Amino acid sequence: MAETAGHVQACGKPRPQAGVSLEMDDQQFTEWTNLLERRIGLFIAPDRRSFLARGIRSRMRVTGCREYGEYYRCLCSGSSQAKEWSLLIDCLTVHETSFFRHESSMRLVEEEVLPAALEQDRGFHVWSVGCATGEEAYSLAMLVDACYSMRPSDQYFGVTGTDISLPSLHHARAGTYLNRRFRDLREGFQHEYCQKVTNSRFQIKASLRKRVCFSQLNLRDVKNAPFANLDLIYCQNLLIYYEHERRLQIVNQLAEFLRPGGVMILGPGELLEWKHPDMEKVRYEDTLAYRHAD
Repeated sequence: MAETAGHVQACGKPRPQAGVSLEMDDQQFTEWTNLLERRIGLFIAPDRRSFLARGIRSRMRVTGCREYGEYYRCLCSGSSQAKEWSLLIDCLTVHETSFFRHESSMRLVEEEVLPAALEQDRGFHVWSVGCATGEEAYSLAMLVDACYSMRPSDQYFGVTGTDISLPSLHHARAGTYLNRRFRDLREGFQHEYCQKVTNSRFQIKASLRKRVCFSQLNLRDVKNAPFANLDLIYCQNLLIYYEHERRLQIVNQLAEFLRPGGVMILGPGELLEWKHPDMEKVRYEDTLAYRHAD
């Protein structure tokens, strides 16, 4: 499906959009959903056709492509379009998140997962899967740091956040957020881990940011992720983008990265009745979590 380099250059030059067809027919929808599933594993249900079309058109306006087919060929033109793929993905995935989103799951980490790990007197390694703009990863880092600070220890801890969106990862690494996000943090965490940078923004302090790293990862390639013996995998509001069978495959693969006793926390309702020979369900109100059997 590769096109010539000349087409790539033309596709990147904005030009008037008069005459752009706004309708996406059945064949176009099938072609686009197949491409997205092959390339990034993203599933777009038929009832979300208008959402898909809007996201694609938003990038067409920027690149100057006048038809879906032209933009399709632009994306398939080779590795030089990696940046454009990232920008399109950013349009097709929802980045709505907040600090300490889903309180019950965070309480499970704070009240059960971390105390159990402290008893082992070892380091603690967390993977925030689909971290978006970083609030989840920093929330988990705050919980771990606060817990480990209560008991003198020279054990290391770290949090890795992964996402497919490069713009979101850039935002996450900066660790700078609008002040309205500040209210999602408990008062003690506001003082300990945040600092004002402008009248409208605050930043996560460097002392915590150095504990958190961010990396791009396509869940299509999750089995090749560079992790092992993790204590916690936190994966919420991400599996909704995949068909049921693909969800099962992803979670099976994630489970392989846990150490014995490690915990995986999913979004409630995202994957019901999942079973794995090495995993046992964790009973905690309004959560969906599994522990790797010792």
